[in-house]
Amino acid sequence: MGKLYDVIILGAGPGGLSAGLYGGRARLNTLIIEKGKDGGQIAITDSIENYPGQQVEGESGPSLIERMTEQAAKFGCERVSDTIKTAELVGPVKKLIGTKDTYEAKTVIIASGAYPRPIGCKGEQEFLGKGISYCATCDANFFEDFEVYVVGGGDAAVEEAMYLTKFARKVTIIHRRDQLRAAQSIQERAFKNDKLHFMWDSVVEEVKGDGIISEMTVKNVKTGELTEITADPDDGMFGVFGFIGRIPNTELFKNTGLNMDDKGYIPTNDDMHTNIPGVFAAGDCRVKSLRQVVTAAADGAIAATQAEKYINENT
Repeated sequence: MGKLYDVIILGAGPGGLSAGLYGGRARLNTLIIEKGKDGGQIAITDSIENYPGQQVEGESGPSLIERMTEQAAKFGCERVSDTIKTAELVGPVKKLIGTKDTYEAKTVIIASGAYPRPIGCKGEQEFLGKGISYCATCDANFFEDFEVYVVGGGDAAVEEAMYLTKFARKVTIIHRRDQLRAAQSIQERAFKNDKLHFMWDSVVEEVKGDGIISEMTVKNVKTGELTEITADPDDGMFGVFGFIGRIPNTELFKNTGLNMDDKGYIPTNDDMHTNIPGVFAAGDCRVKSLRQVVTAAADGAIAATQAEKYINENT
């Protein structure tokens, strides 16, 4: 039998690293498993302005995550790079089976995150953080007095578009249908907003530019007509925000007995407990109203503290 950890944390984003920091400080034998780069979505964010205590003169996602990683390491968190394929969560010993090894623990904190559903246009990956964004709360400030486009037509898309009107001089919603899918109350507010405009029956085909987005091709799905959009010469750029949903990284937990909602998010109580004793969730994979670095970090702290309490009460 291999090592039995007190807690295994799946994911090294802000939630997982915060859990690792608190688990390590509590003298728990703590393992963080991450299949890719630390940081999750924040690792591709060029600039952060809204994390309390950040470097005011300038903070990037990678720089913030680097310090979080160092903090977790300082308190003795072990690290493994592996992709978990299956999980056995019910019972006193939890097992995570990866491509390299099997890992066992008394408790598990799922901090596997979520990722934005891609817009699906040519050039999208190239311009991530260079005009393409999936978070108005994170990036609206960078587009003050510019034009921005929002792709989507549901509640989140319309609400985020209205939020962007506080910063951008003009916001255009690009929607593949001829009417919004957002709740009627949200639509009513949107149509009263003078800074909001709409491109119906349309999808983004391609974004282009010299290092930052300055051109975009939009296709009418009914007529096939292509429209070329070019940035105002005085601006030299515009923003494109995608809000067509997020996808939680929870696929591997489908047949484990873990409760998930119809979108794959994990419900918890205020103390991050899932329906399975000794299993906790933190960060963007959890059912919650705000997905930000600060809320993920708080989730991780709570989850690790509750894991310690669970171990003390069941040992």
